Amino acid sequence: MKLTYESVIKLREHPRSIHLGIDIWMKAGTPVYAPLDGKIHSFQNNDASGDYGPTLILEHQLEGTTFYTLYGHLSLESLNDKHEGQTIVRGEPIATLGASEVNGHWPPHLHFQVITDLLGQKGDFIGVAPKSERDYYLSICPDPNLILGIPSLKPQRS
Repeated sequence: MKLTYESVIKLREHPRSIHLGIDIWMKAGTPVYAPLDGKIHSFQNNDASGDYGPTLILEHQLEGTTFYTLYGHLSLESLNDKHEGQTIVRGEPIATLGASEVNGHWPPHLHFQVITDLLGQKGDFIGVAPKSERDYYLSICPDPNLILGIPSLKPQRS
């Protein structure tokens, strides 16, 4: 998100505090693997400070249902040799984590998010929602641990 006077006023009126994904903190250069078969939906470098930096979105089909997984804070190299519609196989390395200089100026980590409706977006999607829109965004962003299955995490959604 590019900061403008209007966007700063909007953030003050509707601060974003509902995190829609899971952040996994690891060293820059750590490989990221596809958790499921799918294809590349879209990708882009969201290079504003505080944004995702390089971002990849995969599209998946499961029992006739389409959904998406978003991978944010990647390395610039993660976007090389990618094209929309490219087939991805479960377990395939799809990216590496980016250093703070390229990942939106965050300590290295992966933002992983599941999305059922991208609302027409490509290469980007809101990762932290305003409290006033909590129910809506949680309805289209299911708990990512349903896919990751990290045993030590308690269910994030009720």
